[in-house]
Amino acid sequence: MPPFALLQALNVTWRDPLEIAVVAWLFYRLLLLIRGTRALQMLGGVGVLALTYTVARLLDLTMISYLLGIVFTYGAFALLVIFQPELRAALANLGPARMARVFRRLEGGEVLDEIVDAIERLSRSGVGAIIVIEREVPLSDYVESGTALDAKVSADLLTTIFTPYSPLHDGAVIIRGDVIIGASCILPLSQSMTLDRALGTRHRAAIGLTEESDALVVVISEERASISLAVGGRLQANLTPLQVRDLLAGREPRATAEYVVPQPLRR
Repeated sequence: MPPFALLQALNVTWRDPLEIAVVAWLFYRLLLLIRGTRALQMLGGVGVLALTYTVARLLDLTMISYLLGIVFTYGAFALLVIFQPELRAALANLGPARMARVFRRLEGGEVLDEIVDAIERLSRSGVGAIIVIEREVPLSDYVESGTALDAKVSADLLTTIFTPYSPLHDGAVIIRGDVIIGASCILPLSQSMTLDRALGTRHRAAIGLTEESDALVVVISEERASISLAVGGRLQANLTPLQVRDLLAGREPRATAEYVVPQPLRR
């Protein structure tokens, strides 16, 4: 039978390859989303249970089939809880904000100057800090974990907040536009299994937030006074203040910096 005749017999239309491509792309994005996280290990456990259930049905093992059937029936609700961080990140990535952020640039040269000035001061003084710049995905939930503020961004204020032993120095500062909306905020730690063990809590928190949102997070190491930038689940390290300014403005940095995440989560 000629190939075209076989296609006609299967009643294949242009919609079928389109649907296959869309489903394949969704599975591909899902695998990229959970790669290197504990969710991938959990997904492997679910696969083992599914294989056991199939074997039990083939061998007519009634009791095992019945018990696993109950697990799969009510396990869907448990999976929603277990994979909640990944689902939240997926929805954020598939939303219109995710599509628009590719072309988004941090506007306002004055705000950029103030942020970079603060970064340079803190790095020169060896003061640890974590500065979050909100983009399309709202970070109001994380603001609630700290102290809400409504103050115009300035290098003096940012430097003062992170001064050791000040009431708000421990935690992250969150910036929305040209306003500091929160300080001493708690960020989620990354669950990626590919991270360097030498990374501290600040860097893991920066990566963790960028895995769940489109925020830009600047980290200043207290031990080495080095500057890093986290975005999209990746951490770009050993930056200069000028390189940070270029990256925040959406430009290529003036020199190549070092990536410290071996297998980054790409979206």
